[in-house]
Amino acid sequence: MTSYSVITFGCRVNQADSLELERALMARGATSAPPEQSDVVIVNSCTVTAAADQGVRQTVRRLARSNPHAKIVVTGCYATRRPDDLCALPNVVRVVSNDEKERLVQLLYDEERALTTSERYGDGGDACGSGWVPGTGGRTAMTLRVQTGCGERCSYCIIPKTRGVSRSRPLDRVLSDVGHAIAAGYKEVIITGVHLGSYGRDLAPATTLTSLAGHLANVSGDVVFRISSLEPMDCPPELVDLVASSPRLAPHFHLPLQHGSDAMLSAMRRPYTVAHFARLVESIHARMPDASIGTDLIVGFPGETAAHFDETRRLLEHLPLSHLHVFPYSDRPGTEASAMGDKVDGAAIRARGQVLREIGHGMARRFGRAQVGRTIRGLTVDDGWSAVTPNYLKLRLDRQRPRNEWVTLRIETAEPLSARVES
Repeated sequence: MTSYSVITFGCRVNQADSLELERALMARGATSAPPEQSDVVIVNSCTVTAAADQGVRQTVRRLARSNPHAKIVVTGCYATRRPDDLCALPNVVRVVSNDEKERLVQLLYDEERALTTSERYGDGGDACGSGWVPGTGGRTAMTLRVQTGCGERCSYCIIPKTRGVSRSRPLDRVLSDVGHAIAAGYKEVIITGVHLGSYGRDLAPATTLTSLAGHLANVSGDVVFRISSLEPMDCPPELVDLVASSPRLAPHFHLPLQHGSDAMLSAMRRPYTVAHFARLVESIHARMPDASIGTDLIVGFPGETAAHFDETRRLLEHLPLSHLHVFPYSDRPGTEASAMGDKVDGAAIRARGQVLREIGHGMARRFGRAQVGRTIRGLTVDDGWSAVTPNYLKLRLDRQRPRNEWVTLRIETAEPLSARVES
């Protein structure tokens, strides 16, 4: 029987894609094994930065050294953008673009006879079919991709060229997948997409992410849905109201700002202003004071001056955010930004990034301290000594419980984040 391993880089969309690949492999009798012992290793790649590309190449080379008999298949965004880079690496037997990713397992079976049965895998397969249980891929929550592709044209981003135009899963397919997930025992489902806020615009009849969230809010079963990264212009008041009023929807928003200067947002071709973002965050916080609100920021975009950076720093001092993800600007050949002048010195990028990371650490500490004394539900994860709350706190527990169990917790300390299990 063939053994396999799936290694995932990058975003939650890739995580969801990898779970579907594992589902298809297990449905054919393949067994999961460590990469060093697997017959087939699938590397699901990211290409959002040069560091991501380098990480994929290093991983493939390391796999070839540690497991010289493994057949390595590379898919994902780097595989789509620069397949020749990956074909040249040791032990790589196939490079599969994003367009072919959903057929990857079938392609392996057809062309390499790596697997053992003839079950068809394609777009019509059930996302939570044979073998999918909490813990698959090492994750307690299920990540469900409802949309892929992007029609936006942010000047720094190569992903529209690797993922294509926006394409949504039909609502009945999404709800069917959700039903399978609940039946399989999942208690948290993360709803994700490349441009999640565009969900449903391409369907006939058209629908919206807010409409999908409304259906999820009415799903029966002891399950929580977490909405993944959502662009600021795609988070309407109606969606905020739904999250605030439904115990099924996690009070957790991740809203990528990217920069705190309107001049930089314009150069990035981001379709909102700093003032719009600030109003959105403040309105969510006013409605849900305990909600987690995170954001992404890019430092060192071409043309960014010290004054532009200071605008970001000053903005962050006043926003009720709970955490930051800070990324150094990375040139992506083929993007508009790659051809821009006024590139920022690497030392300045590193220094600015460190300043924002320190601000982010302070935000996380402040948010954690504000939660001390609360009684809240959490879902046990990992080895059962930790739990994740709907508002995205990962807490160390005072006693071990089985994984994938809802527990009632009293938050005891913020540094480190810890809780007492009450029931």
